[in-house]
Amino acid sequence: MDFKDLLAYQKAFSLAMEIKNLTDSFPKEEKYALTDQIRRSSRSVCANMAEAYRKRRYVNHFISKLTDCDGENSETTVWLDFAFECKYVATEVHQDLILKSKEIGKLINFMINNPDKFGCNLN
Repeated sequence: MDFKDLLAYQKAFSLAMEIKNLTDSFPKEEKYALTDQIRRSSRSVCANMAEAYRKRRYVNHFISKLTDCDGENSETTVWLDFAFECKYVATEVHQDLILKSKEIGKLINFMINNPDKFGCNLN
């Protein structure tokens, strides 16, 4: 199995791409602030998950990188909240993206709490 086969990775990648497409319409003055921050954090979820999966031989490394994923996922929700409050995102879109982020968070936490199900040797 490859990290790209993980449901959490697939959902995180999809969310990152939705965010990229959404932020294409953000004001130019947000380019080096909100736009870059939200894109970076959403993409970092995927990058850290890939790294975690490759480090699954070492359970503590696996959990550590997944904890980074969880943190980046939470950071993404903060930036989504800012985008909503700045009126760059409609209510329905915001709610949808937040729900997707929460689902990703649940999947990440399942992985953290069940590393043996993802190839980690707990011996």
